[in-house]
Amino acid sequence: MPATMGAGHPHHHGHSHGPSHGGNGNSRRLAVTLGLVVVYMVAEVVGGLLSGSLALLADAGHMLSDAAALGLCLFALWIARRPATPRRTWGYHRIEILAALANGVTLVVLAVFILREAVERFRAPAVVDAPVMMAIAAGGLVINLVSLRILSGGKDGSLNVRGAWLHVLTDALGSVQAIAAGVLIQVFGWTWADPVASVLISFLVVYSAWHLLRDTVGVLMEGAPSHIDVDEVRQALMGLGCVRDVHDLHVWTITSGMESLSCHVVVDDGQCYREALTEVRAMLHDRFGIDHLTVQVEPLELVEHGLHA
Repeated sequence: MPATMGAGHPHHHGHSHGPSHGGNGNSRRLAVTLGLVVVYMVAEVVGGLLSGSLALLADAGHMLSDAAALGLCLFALWIARRPATPRRTWGYHRIEILAALANGVTLVVLAVFILREAVERFRAPAVVDAPVMMAIAAGGLVINLVSLRILSGGKDGSLNVRGAWLHVLTDALGSVQAIAAGVLIQVFGWTWADPVASVLISFLVVYSAWHLLRDTVGVLMEGAPSHIDVDEVRQALMGLGCVRDVHDLHVWTITSGMESLSCHVVVDDGQCYREALTEVRAMLHDRFGIDHLTVQVEPLELVEHGLHA
């Protein structure tokens, strides 16, 4: 008998609960949102040129960055559907995480530019046609709120979609800022209102981007998913009647919604390895929702003699 008996278990249901979960729905959400953003971006460019409003042209540039982010997310979803190859055995699922990382970085860069523009406007307040600015910004806010509603259905299950959602949220806050600043400029002549609001928004953008970057880097570093306690998993495995010990336990995320686990479990010498494996698999699926497993079953006698893997 070999020193160890391994048992790998691929996902019972294909990848329906993995990275492609909701993939088609997320693609539709992103495509519709991209269409709305591009249409209103053109409207803002026209409005900015007609009114001579630099603020509107700047916001159109902001929406261009949103369009680029949404396009990147769509591209990542498309690439992620490509099948696995002998060299890329997990396929291209990590592309979605890389897209989320790119969006997090661009959010930080965007916040820096917003802050820089705010400093410039403190030094030399821009002359703004407040009524036109408020009207166009209000239209932009409506588009952004609709887009946020569309994307909200996928943001909790995909870091990729959450990155796009944060971009649109940032633009929505920019629209609120433009409306509020327009009112203050129109009523009180407070030209400093616009840069003050910009500073506040830039900090909020960095805060949101930080959480996105933290989660994406965690996936790339193959850290344990935030919703799974590895110590709890170990205790649950040890609580099974067939298991005497657990070692080399690893839990990580391939992409959003696709968690994987590998471990070695030690069983009594007379234990049926197939029954032990079935019990382990069932518990991990029912209690933790983990289906992508590699479990190696080892007999207690060989482990005690140091012959385990």
